Amino acid sequence: MKRARPRRFRRLMELPPDLARGRVVYALCRPIYRSPLAGLLLRRGGEAAIQPVGADAWPGSPERGREIAQGLFRLAGQEIREPVPLGRPVGAEKEWRAAFNGFAWLGDLMALGPAAAPVARAFVQRWIEENQHFEALAWRPDVTGRRLASWLGEPAVLDAGEDPAAARRLQDSVGQQARHLAQVLPAGLCGERLLAAVKGLVYAGLALGGSEGLLQAGLKQLNLALPRQLFSDGGHRERSPAVQLAVLRDLVDIRAALEAAGREPPVDLAAAIAAMAPALRMFQSADGGLALFNDSDEGPAGAVDLALLRADAKAPALASAPQSGFERLAAGASVLLVDAGRPAAPGFDSHAHAGTLSFEFSHGRERLIVNCGAQPGGGEWRLAQRSTAAHSTLSVDDTNSSLLLEGGEGVALRPANVPVTREEAEGNAWLDLSHDGYRPRFGLTHYRRLYLSADGMDLRGQDRLEPAGGRRISAGRFALRFHLHPDVHASLALDGQAVLLRLARGGGFRLRVAGGEVTLAESVYLGRPGERRRCQQVAVTGEIQATGAEVKWSLTKESRKR
Repeated sequence: MKRARPRRFRRLMELPPDLARGRVVYALCRPIYRSPLAGLLLRRGGEAAIQPVGADAWPGSPERGREIAQGLFRLAGQEIREPVPLGRPVGAEKEWRAAFNGFAWLGDLMALGPAAAPVARAFVQRWIEENQHFEALAWRPDVTGRRLASWLGEPAVLDAGEDPAAARRLQDSVGQQARHLAQVLPAGLCGERLLAAVKGLVYAGLALGGSEGLLQAGLKQLNLALPRQLFSDGGHRERSPAVQLAVLRDLVDIRAALEAAGREPPVDLAAAIAAMAPALRMFQSADGGLALFNDSDEGPAGAVDLALLRADAKAPALASAPQSGFERLAAGASVLLVDAGRPAAPGFDSHAHAGTLSFEFSHGRERLIVNCGAQPGGGEWRLAQRSTAAHSTLSVDDTNSSLLLEGGEGVALRPANVPVTREEAEGNAWLDLSHDGYRPRFGLTHYRRLYLSADGMDLRGQDRLEPAGGRRISAGRFALRFHLHPDVHASLALDGQAVLLRLARGGGFRLRVAGGEVTLAESVYLGRPGERRRCQQVAVTGEIQATGAEVKWSLTKESRKR
């Protein structure tokens, strides 16, 4: 506990000055937001009745909707039944509270059909009654923005029928929350969280008649935020496939809402959508889901394709995104995706993992080599899934290649250099990569060379640890890991230097290794939302010598003929 305050201060000093200044100002103003006078000022009305925005809702899960209708909320890795008070029950963790108060779960509830509308309206009215005053988490700008977008995007929630008092309470609450957002943004936010807040403000400006000021405030924040959100290759600065999907969906929704209201979307908004779509397509595994880098899971079935459809994206997937730091090799029926960049910069690194140079490999519609993925939650479990050992790459002495901060606060130390060279010839492709994340502590640089044949049947790799700049090595052992998808069955060959990997749909690959001891060990797959599945990993271990270490390996498609 004594270290928490100095660490937060150091983190603040690492942020860009305007971002740090915004966070300090927002924190200092919280007592003012809690004051009765601030609450009274926010309650001033005058807007006309609420109209639903014109953006189509994203498909929800009827299974989760049935649980919610029965009062069971499985959010952010925590399960709470009949929460009282609503949004802040005793024992609720911060992540659960943020997810509940954001109301994205309304989409699951409404997936049950029109019969769920009264239940949804009851939850909204109850929240309004129990949360009339500012509370730090429930009124956090990104949570407030998600809540407004969730409410205003569901026409059935806004239809109060023959209850004018309920309609007035909803209208007053939406206006109060929107005016709060207009006052505090950008509130020291950046990345996905800032855009979530902006989306809620834009929605409120469109939904509340006579609220041109709110709409213009939201569009101003959008125009300021967009240039800071994306790399020039279209990747989002948080370097997370899941964030790429979430942000693109938010931008598509904002565009649709503006067009439905007869408003011309900003030019920068259209440009951002066009740039983000090919980068999102780059993150698709061969089965259509997301690659498991930096707090990502596969996503709901069909979610990526639907987002690309609504984005009206026609450009093909990027093969290389050098600013974002990802590479994609596609040949035959195989897809290789590689994290080839530094972890996200301070302020954008809340989703960063220590997975530099990790890769995922899929063939046909099946995933073969994966990272462990991620699921919401805090504590040691969150640190474990962010570790280098949870990724298909090499680690030194069970140490992370980036120093991870607890509580999802980001990265304290990261590799300074991650150079990449890509070559292609006659359909074959090579990647030469390295990172110096192990240099400060161990005096080592990790080099990785990857080759994928033109037919996609042959993937080869070479992983080396070399002394950096003549420094003395201070490490003992290395571990090179290949995490396997749960549907892949692995068996160790008799010579102990090869592993047969059988795919669920038939056929398989043979992994051959030279330069270390090969073993099979347990692993965990967190790629499916809400599921923790056992799986296997191939671990190649060995001693690091004075000259470093080297492992050569190949993954080749097995012939069906025997």
